[in-house]
Amino acid sequence: MAKQKTSEPSQLKSHLGYHLRVVSNAVSHSFAKKLTNWDVTVAEWVILREMYSYKENSSPSIVAEFTGLSRGAVSKLIERLLQKGLVSREEAAIDRRYQEIKLTKEGRKLVPKLSEIADENDISYFSVLSQKEREELRKILSKLTTAHKLNLTPIE
Repeated sequence: MAKQKTSEPSQLKSHLGYHLRVVSNAVSHSFAKKLTNWDVTVAEWVILREMYSYKENSSPSIVAEFTGLSRGAVSKLIERLLQKGLVSREEAAIDRRYQEIKLTKEGRKLVPKLSEIADENDISYFSVLSQKEREELRKILSKLTTAHKLNLTPIE
């Protein structure tokens, strides 16, 4: 009976996913740490930023739809943002199950400041790449996102 050769398992660092995770964790953790100075989590930042873009009053279900998060997760995040005075909520007079939410004046003023922190965080990690390399990386990651139907907003 012939002895079969066993192949050596691939090295951890030979995987693209390993390198993506190392960079992603570093970028995300750095951003999260910077947000603590403003008493905001990354997940809360995502909700604030998306609500800022939406311009109109919204509802938890609409926020869930445009972030890709579950309604339960969005409700918990909105509750935290309410406690921090960054969003306001009103129940509809006709149907109390429907809630209208919007950024408060404080929330609307905070978003550009947090966006600047996000931009600076990106610069600190990706400035080692040329503009062309950053554009190519964005295209490649977008292609993977589309191909695998990855439409959930990362919050951690």
